[in-house]
Amino acid sequence: MLNGIHFLLTYTCTQSCKHCFLHCSPDSQGTMKMEQIDAVLREAKKLVSVQDIYFEGGEPFLVYSLLKEGVRSARRMGFSVGIVTNGFWAKDEEEATQWLEPLAQLGISDLSISDDELHYGNLSHRPSKIALDAALKLGMPARALRCFRPEVNSDAVSAENGGLPYSGGVSLRGRAVKSFASGLPKRDQACFLECPHEDLEDPKRVHIDAFGNVQICQGLSMGNCWETPLSNMFQDYEPWKHPVCGPLLQGGPNALAEVFGFSVREGWVDECHLCYSVRAAFRQKLPEVLAPPQAYGTETAV
Repeated sequence: MLNGIHFLLTYTCTQSCKHCFLHCSPDSQGTMKMEQIDAVLREAKKLVSVQDIYFEGGEPFLVYSLLKEGVRSARRMGFSVGIVTNGFWAKDEEEATQWLEPLAQLGISDLSISDDELHYGNLSHRPSKIALDAALKLGMPARALRCFRPEVNSDAVSAENGGLPYSGGVSLRGRAVKSFASGLPKRDQACFLECPHEDLEDPKRVHIDAFGNVQICQGLSMGNCWETPLSNMFQDYEPWKHPVCGPLLQGGPNALAEVFGFSVREGWVDECHLCYSVRAAFRQKLPEVLAPPQAYGTETAV
């Protein structure tokens, strides 16, 4: 049963991170409206099982008024609320506190701040660190999100990796496919027989954007909630009949590649690498399912 809804408030971001699975950037477009947020929240109440609401992006603090109103509305309806941000707004502790205090007063259950080299390089005076410290001083439940550049550990060999040097913990989607795949150990597509990350048969979390895409995984849509109410969409969801989820449930990315006739044999780092590559290659074949275009580095009109 669905437990969480993540609002992609905007695809616009202050950065263009090499690992971003949504290809967000300062030039990316697509920002939600308050009436859209409220419409989804009402549908979430109908589903009963939904407990957690997250606001993220892109960078949600770029639309701060919308963020505040969204948090207020979700809290008023009894949901637990979290926010994901890169903390760009924290120039110093005083300014960080000014941004955070209104949100703290509304009651935030989780503030996740991206604080790593992929976002800020080796910068010692990172705004993300300032934001985290300020949040903790305000008593907010805050934590650092850290992603790392994938590296090969030549001293470790994994049997699951076919005896190749280990590069575990890698998940290559979006820009990360082009940014980090080179040089990592790869396996044949026949090795990837399941999706280890998402419960495609009974999704527990979805991401919803301004265009109405209800993403089970980034770039993999269950449907459009502006066309079909979210509660109806979940009631009618038949995962084994879904043109992408069905093959993935049957035999993982390998089965998806076979169904689509994907015959590239260059080798793949992990399940996500193969799955994303197949979907990107055949996106035009199923544009309503392999959506949104932003997840594949292509913009649409607002």
